[in-house]
Amino acid sequence: MVKNNHYRTRIRRWPLITFLSIFVGLAVVIGGVWMVRYYYYPNLLPFSSSQTAVTVTIPTGSSVSQIAGILHQNKLIRDSRVFTQYVRTQNVQDKLQAGTYSLRPSDSVQKITKILTGGDIQKNLFTILPGQRLDQIRSSMINAGFPAAQVDQAMNSALYKNHPILAYKQAEASLEGYLYPNSYHRIAETTPQQIIKQSLDEMQKQLTPAIRDAFVAQGLTAHQGVTLASVVEMEVSKPIDRPIVAQVFLSRLRLSKNLESDAITAYGDILAGHSPSTTFDTPYNVYIHPGLPIGPISNVSEDALQAVAHPAATNWLYFVSGDDGTTHFSSNLQDHQALTKQYCKKLCQ
Repeated sequence: MVKNNHYRTRIRRWPLITFLSIFVGLAVVIGGVWMVRYYYYPNLLPFSSSQTAVTVTIPTGSSVSQIAGILHQNKLIRDSRVFTQYVRTQNVQDKLQAGTYSLRPSDSVQKITKILTGGDIQKNLFTILPGQRLDQIRSSMINAGFPAAQVDQAMNSALYKNHPILAYKQAEASLEGYLYPNSYHRIAETTPQQIIKQSLDEMQKQLTPAIRDAFVAQGLTAHQGVTLASVVEMEVSKPIDRPIVAQVFLSRLRLSKNLESDAITAYGDILAGHSPSTTFDTPYNVYIHPGLPIGPISNVSEDALQAVAHPAATNWLYFVSGDDGTTHFSSNLQDHQALTKQYCKKLCQ
């Protein structure tokens, strides 16, 4: 009897379990259909009807989620997760290419993905690279087809004397360090002066009140902060090393130690038309002269500005970049010389 009752009980319960399973399954299916219809597909549509071109740069090595973030931040896609899901569904995540693109809010996710996977980069741009000196930017502009006479005229800082970003530098100083590295839109009628005005505008955006306040907290004026950022820009290329290098220089300044920066000293040699030397006397020879140089030695990226504004909490006083690009830090001269001998056999000759 017990077996029969148990058997009959299972028979009675089985339809209920089956019903619940079917119900849950249907709910999942219906929920999925709803998500696709009312969330996924709508967010594949263009962000807006605007035809205004937006220039965006996808850095080398960016992940799909990072690219989605850039597009969403520039108001080119509705939803980062939907873009990421679409790219992965199409199995093209490894085909997205770095570069600078001209996109429109009226482009759908499908069209944007096609542009990014096709490498249809913006060609009518002029790019100022990070770490470029003013003379290098001049050469790049001439090589890009701008007339040399127009470029030289555009390099005259007096043309921009009322620009707010230049209030921080000495009035008679050049534009060195204040042309922000970026890609700037160019058409046939674009002049060198317009490109430089755009780069000054971008530098103004980057040198925020928060950055300037952080410079002051480090005992620096805005101009000194930009100057030290240019040194950090030229000394090391890895973002992870820059706050530590900034700390080294700030510590040496506070201890009244000469900066002894090869990058600063070499800049003075270049201006003087002299071969690289740590003994040739120029205003930029910081092996001889104490303190910061009188101005920047190149333009600066956001990484370098942030490094000076927020240096690492370390106590190093020396660093050397090895032949493999790794930066080695030390707290005394003896260790520094040993690291230099061990890791910098070619670059330090």
